[in-house]
Amino acid sequence: MMQTYADLHPTFPDPQTWTLDHVLRTHAAAQPDSEFLITPEEDRRFTYSQILISAETIASSWYRCGAEAGDRVVIMAQNSSELVRTWFAAAVGNLVEVPINTNYEGEFLRHQVVTVEPRWAVIDAAYARRFVTIAEHARGIEKFWVIDDESGTRTEAIELLRSHGWAADEWEGLEVGEILELPKATPEELGAIFFTSGTTGPSKGVAMPHSQLYFFAQEVVCFTRLTKDDTYLTTTPLFHGNAQFMAVYPALIAGARAVVRPKFSASRWIDHVRDDDVTVTNFVGVMMDFAWKQPPRDNDLDNRLRCVYAAPTASSIVEDFKKRYGIEAFVDAFGLTETCAPIIAPYGVPRPPGAAGLAASQWFDIRLVDPENDREVEVGEVGELVVRPVQPWTCSMGYYNMPEKTLEAWRNLWFHTGDALKKDEHGWFYFVDRYKDALRRRGENISSYEIEQAVLGHPAVVECAVIGVPADVEGGEDEVLAAVVCNGGGTPDPEEILAWCDGRVPAFAIPRYLRFVDELPKTPSEKVRKAALREEGVTPDTYDRSAIHDTHRATVPAV
Repeated sequence: MMQTYADLHPTFPDPQTWTLDHVLRTHAAAQPDSEFLITPEEDRRFTYSQILISAETIASSWYRCGAEAGDRVVIMAQNSSELVRTWFAAAVGNLVEVPINTNYEGEFLRHQVVTVEPRWAVIDAAYARRFVTIAEHARGIEKFWVIDDESGTRTEAIELLRSHGWAADEWEGLEVGEILELPKATPEELGAIFFTSGTTGPSKGVAMPHSQLYFFAQEVVCFTRLTKDDTYLTTTPLFHGNAQFMAVYPALIAGARAVVRPKFSASRWIDHVRDDDVTVTNFVGVMMDFAWKQPPRDNDLDNRLRCVYAAPTASSIVEDFKKRYGIEAFVDAFGLTETCAPIIAPYGVPRPPGAAGLAASQWFDIRLVDPENDREVEVGEVGELVVRPVQPWTCSMGYYNMPEKTLEAWRNLWFHTGDALKKDEHGWFYFVDRYKDALRRRGENISSYEIEQAVLGHPAVVECAVIGVPADVEGGEDEVLAAVVCNGGGTPDPEEILAWCDGRVPAFAIPRYLRFVDELPKTPSEKVRKAALREEGVTPDTYDRSAIHDTHRATVPAV
């Protein structure tokens, strides 16, 4: 019998109420003095009413500066209560949040700023110089508000921004002043732009309406069985959806508590769970494996952790992990920023090995199709996952300021994920591979195209192809390999190429492997055959920077 996921029942049944503003105001009225946000490193706790007042005050400050509904607000900051309050203020004030990866600089940052055309920016002090570097492309930003981060350079950062022609002030200035009457966002209006990796071009800004942001979070509420009695811990970056609409926002919908820490620590993970009576948390990539490899303690079972959302779930250790820490359930889902999660694993239901979940068919139409002609494949055959929503405004509105890319992805009225899956006769879906060339390394999405462009900038390089090869730890997803063709001037030292990447691409995207080749394998139409490179994988003549230096350690979560 073909099974489906049938446990998705919205906490707020009326889709016309699917905005963060409505959810926050509902809980602030019903339980004003209940705790919502906890940031242990800051030693701060915020109630629902305090968070609402903060959000309203910040949004009012923007409007006093001349903001208009729909303005884009760039946020580039490490996890903090200031970041959460800024995000909520954008939602309450009907402005569009644009979280930026804190690793981005140079071309990566320039592209995203030019694409979204922001008027306002909230940043950590440490990132001011990055905007100065791309100043000619960021003139549309009218004012910066600067968070006092660990760098201790806020005064200098504000002076630097002002000296380059921008208005700039301390972040705390946003929380001063009377609350104005703010424009209300409707569920179908644009709420946020999250950038996802490009494969044949620059990264794309996924335009997410308020309704989709709500629904993605609602899915997590359902498959983790989150209630107001729960406490959800996230240690992943808030510039990713995993932390925003798959951790903090679900806690908001459930009327629960959200604990936000700045980063993951494998050695202190269970202590962090225990410190705040955490009942639900999430893992991305190798975090689960890193936590598991910590030395067992006599008090490992001394915690209230009930459920872990692990993407992906390391199936070989999951049962032992549950026993060691007394965890009731591990849950998973398969989705994209563009589509929410159309495939979900039911809570507490045993999964076939490798299964991602069942179709949430009440909410999504799902097919596996031949990527050449979009015709549905037979059960058991591999096909590209294509998706379309049943409920309006629960999928992306498209790629912001990229109409051609939007049309390409939504051809034949289906969103094409570029992911290869198969389905068994019982309805379980299994992820097989990526049709696209995007990579995912240790929880970070990477555009092969953008790395290639950076490497090609080296004067000795004439061609470059970047692929993902399997990581050597479970859940590590991909390691980055660059195949390089050099000019006739001789082969440079591999470290010279990697040093060239430093500052041009984020640290997590710098290739681990580098191979010099005479030519790249190509099709008759001169397209690089990356499949052939993947088949070859890491060859004996491939340079492995982690085997030479201990730089690899710097790119994994802290322990």
